[in-house]
Amino acid sequence: MSLLSLLCFLSLFPFIARAVVPSSATFKYVNEGEIGPYVTEYGADYRVLDVFGSPFQLCFYNTTHNAFTLALRMATRRATSLFRWVWEANRGNPVRENATLTFGTDGNLVLADADGRIAWQTNTANKGVVGLQLLRTGNMVLHDSQGKFIWQSFDSPTDTLLVGQSLRAGGVSKLVSRASAEDNSNGPYSLVLEANRLAMYYKSKNSPTPFLYFNFESFMTLIGTLANVTLSITPDTVEGYAYDMQLNFGVEGSTDVIDFLIARPKYNSTLSFIRLGIDGNLKLYTYYDHVDWRAWEVTFTLFSRDSDLETECQLPLRCGSLGLCEDNQCVACPTANGLTGWSQGCQPVKLPSCNPNSFHYNKLEGVDHFMSKYTSGAGPVKEIDCLKKCSSDCKCLGYFYHTLSSKCWVAYDLMTLTKVSNSTHLGYIKFPNKS
Repeated sequence: MSLLSLLCFLSLFPFIARAVVPSSATFKYVNEGEIGPYVTEYGADYRVLDVFGSPFQLCFYNTTHNAFTLALRMATRRATSLFRWVWEANRGNPVRENATLTFGTDGNLVLADADGRIAWQTNTANKGVVGLQLLRTGNMVLHDSQGKFIWQSFDSPTDTLLVGQSLRAGGVSKLVSRASAEDNSNGPYSLVLEANRLAMYYKSKNSPTPFLYFNFESFMTLIGTLANVTLSITPDTVEGYAYDMQLNFGVEGSTDVIDFLIARPKYNSTLSFIRLGIDGNLKLYTYYDHVDWRAWEVTFTLFSRDSDLETECQLPLRCGSLGLCEDNQCVACPTANGLTGWSQGCQPVKLPSCNPNSFHYNKLEGVDHFMSKYTSGAGPVKEIDCLKKCSSDCKCLGYFYHTLSSKCWVAYDLMTLTKVSNSTHLGYIKFPNKS
């Protein structure tokens, strides 16, 4: 090695030395031992780890046998209340008993299954990380010697947005619903910040693209291209209220912020989060263990009977795989013999073939499909062309047509249909011809 090379190497050595996690801050946790005694969301079993920042704690949890998720839990023992899961590392990729979580001197946080398979990691090896912290905001961070975050859990939300946490535009981060209480893989619903709106989508197995079923665009006055949206809780100056719960929309290249007020509770609501639920609904949960033993309160529901924004009828699966919804209730089941009483057994009828001669359409007046309210549809087109489009598509189960605007929507899933007062909104559902 030349003298110059040696001097360069030695000049870098102090930096290299500082960029190592002290051995006292490293750890290795093994998923083993006793199961925790408290009631948690989804009826999960859990094991707590030492990573803690009240009211948040890192845990292994499972809802099915020997399939564990590394997650952050929210709540404390002070209140006899449910513990909720607000962030997950390895969603849809569970590990087993004796899996390990390791934080080594190289600064990488690694979740490995019992056989050594890496299920999840932060990919921060040799990037200057010197420590890990779970902040009291619920943000788990890996930081360098200057306190700068090299990695943070706030950048990779699952179905939950905590106070101070943001979604960034362009699909960089989004909320995705859980599949079911037992299955924590990704569900069909997503909440995405786009350049001009915050949008909610339903992804069908029968369609290549997701369907928009709600957006906040009509409730906002845009002043530029959106960059991020953040959940904020701030003290309220209005008499009788304690805090403002808002969505703050940041604008690209500007300090301007668009505030969207969600709720105004009369008590300390700084420990809150927004959840995109299994059913596609968006709710704001507040944890306040000084009120009573329940501690949790739902302080905002987007689709509800009391909402100023939307009713439950706009939820794609409010009435299962097929049902007519009116005033938040499932009131009827479309059948080949007309409308009958709705039940969970109401579902589309399987067609014998794709041949147009094998089926016909039953007409419904004053009906909208959940996708027709927030999507523009095709057209203007003639109603006969809308029919032809559905008839020539084997996956199409029915079509919806607005006679005044001449707009057409082809439906690959029927699910919840909404009764409306406008008789020019028409629905046509495929049924097999009688043998």
